[in-house]
Amino acid sequence: MSISRVRAIVLPLALAGCGAIAVGLAAQSSNSNVAAVPAAAQNPAATPGGAAAQTPEFPNLPLWAYPVNPGRGGFGGGGARGAGGGNRGGANAAANGAAAGRGPGRAPDDGTLRHVPGSDVGLTQTQMRSNGMFGFPDWFPNSHPGMPDIVLKGNSTSGVQACGYCHLPNGQGRPENESIVGLPAGYIVQQLSDFKNGLRKGSDRRMGYFWMVRIGTAISEEDAWTAAKYFASLTPKPWIRAVETDTVPVTRPAGGMLVAVDGAGTEPIGQRVIVVSEDYERTELRDPNSGFIAYVPKGSIERGKEIVTTGGNGKTIRCTICHGPDLKGLGNVPSISGRDPEQMARQIIDIRNGVRNGPYAQLMKEPVRQLSDDDVVNIVAYLASLQP
Repeated sequence: MSISRVRAIVLPLALAGCGAIAVGLAAQSSNSNVAAVPAAAQNPAATPGGAAAQTPEFPNLPLWAYPVNPGRGGFGGGGARGAGGGNRGGANAAANGAAAGRGPGRAPDDGTLRHVPGSDVGLTQTQMRSNGMFGFPDWFPNSHPGMPDIVLKGNSTSGVQACGYCHLPNGQGRPENESIVGLPAGYIVQQLSDFKNGLRKGSDRRMGYFWMVRIGTAISEEDAWTAAKYFASLTPKPWIRAVETDTVPVTRPAGGMLVAVDGAGTEPIGQRVIVVSEDYERTELRDPNSGFIAYVPKGSIERGKEIVTTGGNGKTIRCTICHGPDLKGLGNVPSISGRDPEQMARQIIDIRNGVRNGPYAQLMKEPVRQLSDDDVVNIVAYLASLQP
């Protein structure tokens, strides 16, 4: 089936509801027992046109949802601290100066084999770094179906890196990209088509959406469908632990995600969602069994439930109309239950900002038009609290 036919197939299905809060693909990718490049390398600073080309079109994006590295491109706040959470000012100077943790992917190679809990696979630092994004550590090769080449090692001829590098062999992904596990194959392929045709971008280039534009442009139809069918065949597992709280660890951006600053203590959460690794070392080793904690404001889960299940007194429509009574998807409309709240927030905000214009995004424009940033916090807090 051609990519060009996807829209004709999936759009009527989506129109039966209202569309999809997109949790699409952000696939900077990779090869089997190799290559855990540090998180910072996934969203490279160098982009065409240099700093001038990176002047923000949307300067007040919430930093907790767009955790770009401090000052990259000549603008942007420092840490993720404070209730404001925007990308302008309000920087956490202490967090900027403190180390976020070197991360095992950056450590010198002394020949020692590294392991993750429960795995018999052992890899050196060199092995984990090799092949760029055309390889990644497959710590649990028997825990998933056999990966097709495009997922396992990419396509060096077309220049498309392995999907499993960013999205992991189980498709669960990390906060800086997207969770694509269990999404409908037709939906995934439509997102690739949208990237290719300029219909899907992001509100902040520094989050790396241009990688998916390049991949969507270069990938063949055969590889697109092969990867999509693989990830669609997988079953989501609990990956995010939502915790309501008044205080959170002091964090800073590192490679498109937030990391706790060693020794910096805690601070008020404000009206933010703060997602950090359950175990940062295992995250950097790309352990597919080590997930994340989503700290959310007290009361946000119940407030989000009210908006999601009732429409918030006319502010939007019930998400269950399109995404199903359990929010686990209908037809080619994707599941939004138990997904990473940073990822979900970016999709809502990107659609609201008009940088996503594919067929599914068109259907979401009216539902998200009146949502405030506080509404977004509450919605994604509730979604993160659900089972996937």
